[in-house]
Amino acid sequence: MAVSAETLDLVAAKAAEGRIARRISNAVVEALRGEGFFRHFTPAAFGGREGKPQDFFLDQIAIAERDMSTAWALGIVAVHNYQIALMDPKTQGEVFADGPDAMISSSYNPVGAKVEQVDGGFMLSGRWGWSSGCLHCNWVLLGGIVAGEGHRTFLVPAGDYRIEDTWRTMGLQGTGSNDIVIDTPVFVPAHRTHKQMDGFNSVHHQTNPVYDLPWAQVFIRVVNMSAVGAVRHAIALFRDRVGIASTDMSKSAADPDVLDRIARASNLAEECLTVMVSNFRAMEAADWQPALLDRVRYRYQASLVADRCIEAMNLLMDVAGGRSVYLGSEMQDLWHDVRMSRAHVANNPVGFARNYANVLMGADNADYFL
Repeated sequence: MAVSAETLDLVAAKAAEGRIARRISNAVVEALRGEGFFRHFTPAAFGGREGKPQDFFLDQIAIAERDMSTAWALGIVAVHNYQIALMDPKTQGEVFADGPDAMISSSYNPVGAKVEQVDGGFMLSGRWGWSSGCLHCNWVLLGGIVAGEGHRTFLVPAGDYRIEDTWRTMGLQGTGSNDIVIDTPVFVPAHRTHKQMDGFNSVHHQTNPVYDLPWAQVFIRVVNMSAVGAVRHAIALFRDRVGIASTDMSKSAADPDVLDRIARASNLAEECLTVMVSNFRAMEAADWQPALLDRVRYRYQASLVADRCIEAMNLLMDVAGGRSVYLGSEMQDLWHDVRMSRAHVANNPVGFARNYANVLMGADNADYFL
């Protein structure tokens, strides 16, 4: 699948509106629904595409070239249908009862969760932040710790939680990544939960081998590849505006420093894209069952994308011209958006570098979300 030019133009046209409203335009959501973007990972039995991850991320990058917030938020919403495909068949039937384009947000950090195991399931309450795209969704996936077991994901319908408007940020405003709050404990049946170790061990009930790929290998890319599209967007601004006025990006498109920076910035982003595509092709060649060392390496490489794209944006911002300092500057907005992506825990490479080095040196893997 490739998102149509018409829909991409709509994403671009609605970007400023989404930044002000602090949520994605409903028109954009519906256009992408019509394109089949949300059903990419939905099982064929429910009308989905059972698509390959690399194809999905190429679409996400193309969307991010028009608006990083749209790509970030709706990419996260769409990727959750892969996790649902790994869960109990009963859960899949509930989620996809109204069609293959299920809309699910998430917040996996368990720090604010209270979990009590009861007969048939769990009682869940608490507060979770950064639930991107939640205003468009009718389900949410929430992280929690089960005593004596570890991390689980809990699937909760919209009627059992409330959304608190907390999303006032320096970048990615359109993602609407508000807080999810459950004040009074709600019951989550066991079949609507997903054990971290089941995701790690690729436990599922599908026949398509694409679902043999560990869940984390899909999710970790959705929170960084949109930054590649943002860098491409920034380079397009240079292409369209360099040399047209002394107060624009630069006085001269022939300035060797400017040209050097554009080349280096583009290369940083394109290297990230090349690594992503190469990794997923290698996983496909391994029948979607990569070796553990490869999984650890892929996890580390994914965590580097935000830093690489920040470096690219810094190269460009240094020569972006006087107008870039004013609020409302497209270049400044992109710079903030890319920097915001680094705040996601999946985009901090320190721990993943340590784990990769340890495994290379013969130690045991210490990360079970990869």
